[in-house]
Amino acid sequence: MIRPQAPEKSAYHSAFDAMERNGQSKTPPWLRDIKRQAMDRFSELGFPVARRDNEEWKYTDVAPIAHTQFNIPTSTPSLTSSEIEAFTLGEGRWRTLVFVDGFYSKKLSSVVNVPSGVIVSDLAEALGTQNDLLREHLTRHAGYEHQAFTSINTALVNHGALVYVHENLSLPHPIHCLFINSGRQPDSLSNPRVLVVTGKDSKAMVIESHVGLYGGRYFSNAVSEVVVGAGSSVQHYRLQRHSLGAYHVGTTQVELGENASFHSVTLDLGGALVRNNLNVVIASEGSSCTLNGVYIASGTQHIDNQVIIDHAKPHTTSRELYKGVLGGKSRAVFHGSIIVRPGAQKVDARQEDKNLLLSPQAEAFTKPAFWIYADDVKCGHGAASGQLDKDALFYLQSRGLSQDVARHLLIQGFIGEVIDSIAHDEFKKSASEMVTERLMVELMESKVTELRQ
Repeated sequence: MIRPQAPEKSAYHSAFDAMERNGQSKTPPWLRDIKRQAMDRFSELGFPVARRDNEEWKYTDVAPIAHTQFNIPTSTPSLTSSEIEAFTLGEGRWRTLVFVDGFYSKKLSSVVNVPSGVIVSDLAEALGTQNDLLREHLTRHAGYEHQAFTSINTALVNHGALVYVHENLSLPHPIHCLFINSGRQPDSLSNPRVLVVTGKDSKAMVIESHVGLYGGRYFSNAVSEVVVGAGSSVQHYRLQRHSLGAYHVGTTQVELGENASFHSVTLDLGGALVRNNLNVVIASEGSSCTLNGVYIASGTQHIDNQVIIDHAKPHTTSRELYKGVLGGKSRAVFHGSIIVRPGAQKVDARQEDKNLLLSPQAEAFTKPAFWIYADDVKCGHGAASGQLDKDALFYLQSRGLSQDVARHLLIQGFIGEVIDSIAHDEFKKSASEMVTERLMVELMESKVTELRQ
């Protein structure tokens, strides 16, 4: 008996079949095989909508994504530079790759004067010139075998960002990968893809922006693979400013070589339903990672961060610090896992998640998990949720500040530690301004809610 396929599931198959027909001649055989395998795997997995015995998705219901028939745009809307100006960074000095509704926009991008030994390119274009590099790394690190959303992205991978830095090179400015959802096509689906590879003893900074232009409901299903070479350093910043009707699932898979370092800050300032998967494999001795994040939610927003750090080798270090500001009936989830493999002695790992609840209806779920199979390690975690300190609020107001300004200062102080961890001063300033703007909206909404009560 053939089981009838769910309409929403068959839609992805239809999109895949159409993409195969249209792009078959441009896709190399090795990638064509992987895409087919990923599509087949998604057929077997389906969406993780089951709630019972589904620990990985226990607190995040993806039924709204599974039950919506999203459409993959077939053409790129014509946008102007002025329309996307609010989302650009670096005042034109940074190399920027711009993607609109899943398509690379050469007109809006700026990748001129790239130093020798550095590749900054659209993936689709690079398939014709960097086949060996892509064959070695693309789809090889973010496994699709057990992850439905990664399997969809892999099956439908088309345009995306490629950043490669040859050994002994340091990029003077960040590379900005800007993924825009125009909102002009209702219920659209995009599958942003990023591949970052650094050679031995090199340095790079990559900023991913995932944004919505005009609002509405859409689904952004992003996958990034970051391969940090021996002795090299990568700063990776992820900025999410989707519309408040958008769904976003983002997966970032990182692999560290010997004595390598990876520093990440994730800022979640938008989206209706957001799930971030950040998986780091510390595959060689002497390596370290720092993973920080801020999430600000209001209304009925749901933001879920799942972070897994796999210490596969001894003498490795990891630090995590996530902070959330939650108002309205919003909900946040933080699930942090640390794995210490057998023989991985002298691992030093620390994980913290703290939440500031601005409303009695807001909820925060924190779940630390440790799997430690070595005996000479130092691992710890901390978690806390609370409200604004009334004494501190009273003190600031007694010094002449209004209640709004006093609340704003206390919230900024709470999340300031994460913002300060951004190592690039210019981007730190931009990030701080975005956070301030988002907090102002949150405080205004909180005030309206209080007046209604």
